[in-house]
Amino acid sequence: MIKYKLICKNCDLKFDSWFASSNDYEKLKGKKLLTCHNCNSKKVEKAIMSPQLINVEFKGHNKINKDKYLKVKTTLKHYQKFIKDNFKYVGDNFAYEARSIHYKSKKKSKGIYGHASKQDLKELKDEGIDTQIIPWIEDKDN
Repeated sequence: MIKYKLICKNCDLKFDSWFASSNDYEKLKGKKLLTCHNCNSKKVEKAIMSPQLINVEFKGHNKINKDKYLKVKTTLKHYQKFIKDNFKYVGDNFAYEARSIHYKSKKKSKGIYGHASKQDLKELKDEGIDTQIIPWIEDKDN
């Protein structure tokens, strides 16, 4: 197994992905099967990585890092549950719905969550519409 740090050239998202081998990465890349999980772009490439050397000291840090990771993941899952229970999911219509709520003061709506591009978020901010980016862990993740 090999882990690569990937970058989406469309939305600049950096993420890690595991492959059975470097050849498998190349095959998937060649067949255009690598996609960004944020914007669904196929413009995904390997980012520059430094080699990870394992030594005796690193093994102890690995356990600490895993514990921190699990704690952060649990916290994010609690936030996600709260958001799903208390906010309306609008999918890719986030920017439209946010503007609709902001400009139609008579429209009463509970908070919303969904997907927006970096450009949409920049435009919303320029219009004075406050948004927040929250890391999202898909339910299928273990």
